[in-house]
This record gives sequence, C-alpha cells and structure tokens, in this order.
Amino acid sequence: MKTAESLTTIRFDGESVVYLDQRRLPLHEHLVHARTVDDFVEAIASLGVRGAPAIGIFGAYGVALLAQQASNEERLRQDAARIRAARPTAVNLGWAVDRVLAAPDKLAEARAIHHEQIEVDRRLAHTALELFPRDAAVFTHCNTGPIATGGGGTALGAIIHAAAAGRRLRVFVGETRPLLQGARLTMFELRRAGVEATLVVDSAAAAVMQQKKIDLIIVGADRIARNGDTANKIGTYGLAIAAAHHRIPFYVAAPRSSFDLALADGRAIPIEERSAEEVTASGANVYNPAFDITPGHLITAFVTEYGVLRPPYAESLPELVTCPSITVLMAAAGT
Repeated sequence: MKTAESLTTIRFDGESVVYLDQRRLPLHEHLVHARTVDDFVEAIASLGVRGAPAIGIFGAYGVALLAQQASNEERLRQDAARIRAARPTAVNLGWAVDRVLAAPDKLAEARAIHHEQIEVDRRLAHTALELFPRDAAVFTHCNTGPIATGGGGTALGAIIHAAAAGRRLRVFVGETRPLLQGARLTMFELRRAGVEATLVVDSAAAAVMQQKKIDLIIVGADRIARNGDTANKIGTYGLAIAAAHHRIPFYVAAPRSSFDLALADGRAIPIEERSAEEVTASGANVYNPAFDITPGHLITAFVTEYGVLRPPYAESLPELVTCPSITVLMAAAGT
C-alpha cells in the first residue's frame, strides 16, 4: 500500500526549506524552496503549507534557516514573530517557533521536532486502531494526512493505518472549505494509499449520517482548550452536532502539541477569517471563517500519542502535562 509519506512534504536542504505546494494538489506535485521570511509567511498564510503539525515543522525549519542569515538576535526575533503570526489558530506554529528560538542548536531542534512528529503520528495511529470496528463506515473532515503533519498523519493517518491493518472501511470525506481541502487533499492521499472513499459535499454530511449508517467520525484539531473545546476546520462543529443527534461516536485525533492547556475554554481561541475572494468574486459581503469551535461535551474522546482520553476532560486533559516527552519514549523504545 502506497502512502503520501513517500512524498517530500517538508525538508531542509541546507540553503532552503523545501515544501510540497498544497495549493497545486492534486493536479501537480510541485516543490517550492523557501529562503526568506517573506517566503515562509506567504507559504503559511496562503495555505501552500497547511496542517497544524506541518506548519509547526515548517516554521521551525524557517527559524533555523533565518538564524543562519540573521545579522543579530533582535532581527531573528522579529522574523520569527512574523512567522509565528502567519496563521493565528493552530497552536503548533507558535509552540515550534518558540522551541527553536530557545534552543542553542536551532537546526538540530527543528529536526528533532520533525522526527518527533513522525513518531507521534505512528503512536497515534496505533492508539486509534481499537476505535475502528472490523467493518466500519467512517466520516472525516478537512485534511489530516501525511501532507498535513510531515509524518503519517493524525485522523487520516489513523484511517489509513486501520485499512492497512485489515479493517474493511467505507470512508466518507467532507469537501471542506477553505479551498476544498478534503476534496483536493484527503481524496488525493486516500487514492495514493489505495483506500476507497466517497466525497461528500459539506451540506450533505448530516444526510450521510442519516442514510449511510456511519459508525464513527474522526477529525483532527488545530487547538484544544483545557475543557476539551476544540478548534478545527470550519464545519466540524456542525458535524459534531449531527453526530450527537445520530448517536455516532465523534473522535478528535491530535498530538499533545495541539493542546493549549493554558486556555480554560474555546472562547479564548483566535479564529482566522479568510478573504471573501475565496468564496465569491461578486462583491457580496462574506463571512469566511477558516475554523469553528466544537464544545468538549460533543466530543466522545481524544486520540493522542499517549492513549485515548475520555471525559471529564477537565481531569483527563491536564494529565498530558505529566506524560513523558516523546523524546523520552523514543529513547526508551530505542527508536
């Protein structure tokens, strides 16, 4: 079974950070070289690189490269701040930028973040396997595969792993704004992995739950507050409401780096709004949020590299703070 992991999604080549331009998928697998702070900001803001873990890795490599070019520490901090602010909702970007800034060997730290994400995704997929029945209809939203994480993927990585492990899956994919990320990117990754899937227009998601006997829904996340409130791609909140009505388990697959436990609830999560031109060219007033907030009480469980976390989230999520780092776990496992 092929996977999108075989694609070059993000890599450091010594003089630039090379990334797969997600804006041109699925028609063209085009690699771009980012060399300047403007390159990094534009790639993230325009969704050339997207997916919470992926933009974290990309931002980490960006800071490492700019550190080699910067004339002084203050200039580097200014450039890093611009990268950090390129997209406001995903917590991974700021977490990775700050981690590299604080490291004495910035390139080594960026590479460590990338390597850790690969292991995180592997562990997360194995954790999620127990949630998939032997014969299951699964719904997913947005894009959470290898191109969104730089590793194996979170929610979509779990689906691909479950199919490879012998689960007989019928996968339904929401088209997902902005820029139809499910239609373009998730369908592309599933085809590469040899997993059959059906594309669903977003407004038909509730009807699919009603008619197709969906067994579970699994999505990713960009930021998760301490009470379980979760920011994910626009449309996730509606899916969770429909899932609750149809009594379908609703899972969120995310690494520890996507949990922002400093936030008590989702009201403090900034929500990015996209340009009206992405929706219409007619000059109409447009509300085009990239994300929404799903309340924690609508989420059945969180799937992480440390296991499945269930309600009450005010008790289970803070336990992530005391978990050993992924680096410690990798050393213990000899990976």
